[in-house]
Amino acid sequence: MIWMRTHARVVRLLCLYPGESAVELDAILRQAHEADASDVHIIAGEPPMVRIHQVMTKLSDTVLSQEVVGAMFERMSNKHVRTVFEQERDADFSYEVEGLARYRVNAHMQKGTIGLAMRAIKTKVPPLEALSLPEVIARLTYLPRGLVLVTGDTGSGKSTTLAAMIQAMNERYSKHIITLEDPIEYMFESDQCLIEQRELGRDMVSFASGLKHALRQDPDIILVGEMRDLETSSLAISAAETGHLVLSTLHTVNASQTVSRIIDMYPSGQQNQIRSMLSTTLQAVISQTLFTRSDRPGMVPAVETLLCTPAVRNLIRENKIFEIPNVIETSRAIGMCSLDSSIAELYFNGTITKEDAIAQAVYPDKLERQLVA
Repeated sequence: MIWMRTHARVVRLLCLYPGESAVELDAILRQAHEADASDVHIIAGEPPMVRIHQVMTKLSDTVLSQEVVGAMFERMSNKHVRTVFEQERDADFSYEVEGLARYRVNAHMQKGTIGLAMRAIKTKVPPLEALSLPEVIARLTYLPRGLVLVTGDTGSGKSTTLAAMIQAMNERYSKHIITLEDPIEYMFESDQCLIEQRELGRDMVSFASGLKHALRQDPDIILVGEMRDLETSSLAISAAETGHLVLSTLHTVNASQTVSRIIDMYPSGQQNQIRSMLSTTLQAVISQTLFTRSDRPGMVPAVETLLCTPAVRNLIRENKIFEIPNVIETSRAIGMCSLDSSIAELYFNGTITKEDAIAQAVYPDKLERQLVA
């Protein structure tokens, strides 16, 4: 039984039929898995919905009651998650259906009832070469130190790209890798490397705390699920500065915006210093956008790649971030590529539609003229 306060009243969710809800949850997730859905949405008062290749689809006509959704949440969560949910009305956690799939789950309140948003996580880490990513990304797994950022909107494939990079290093090196995640998504098995995975809420109280203590745990490579705040950003840059390879994510759409976002986290009096530190530690920014394929079922990424050459480091140091797109455009020979150029290539290869290409472009008018030419 779960008690939650919403404003001045208390909503009581009675788990009247836990056995039936367990069967119903498993059936929903099995259907979604067979349909290759990336996301499952379970909302009280609505039928279950899934996202298949970015399109929201009704899984059945059965409307789920508040009691059944509450029972599903209670079955999926542990005491800590339920405590967080009661306090904040939001909670992130992972859930696994044995033999089927793992899910990254967000439980939240809407209209005074529980909603569950579930992102399917592939159980097996895909190899980099299977992700349709630029070859230069594989080269980044050979870096000995520095900061590598993978950015993009929610659902753009950031976690999968990072997992594939970690697995590539796991198969090649004899190093110590620590991941700090919210929640743990891909489950790694130590191969050549020793891999430790720490989950927010269960194994650490915050990314900043986990990162601070990770530096005392003899790591070579650190994965930080997200650089959410100033403290986490500062610790990640310091870790990269002291000889570690740090991988992390940001919710930004391109490389120049990523650099600006990090600098803007800091008070104005510290921004010159952070520009100097970032100019020496940042190695690359990978910005991804996922498209529905037009040639066959599936998804494909458009990828902007910024490599920190001496010219780029100088632009960061001198606060000329606005010139970074020009450097990317003129440095294709060494593996850099702008997002719009990547989108145009997908269109000319017959992989995506013109409408989708223009809709996702950074400069849609310019790209439309290019596609017509």
